[in-house]
Amino acid sequence: MSSQDITFGAYVYGKRKTQGITQKQVAEALGVTTVYICDIEKNRRYPPTGGELLTKLVAVLKLSDDDLPLYYDLAGQNKGCVPPDIAGYVMSTDIVRVAIRKAKNKASVKDWQQFIAVLENK
Repeated sequence: MSSQDITFGAYVYGKRKTQGITQKQVAEALGVTTVYICDIEKNRRYPPTGGELLTKLVAVLKLSDDDLPLYYDLAGQNKGCVPPDIAGYVMSTDIVRVAIRKAKNKASVKDWQQFIAVLENK
């Protein structure tokens, strides 16, 4: 599944249902209202800002490491910004911003695949 196939709210809803937990249980675990959770699931509200609520939601929904890239990609996509799990890294690392800007108009998908393969072999 890609981030083009689902919204953050639908993803949270699906994971919550899979875990068999109610919106009320999620809300209590996060310290928010049930209406807030409902609004997120119905895409009437942006995903939580700041890492704390997003991180707590990971635990409540029992997301695996394999679930996290899509979870964070959807959160960022819903807000029209860089996924929150990498935003801090991008902003705090000058060379990453330089590389992304250089790649923006020059790197092909193949270039990125080769770069990823090099990193995976480290």
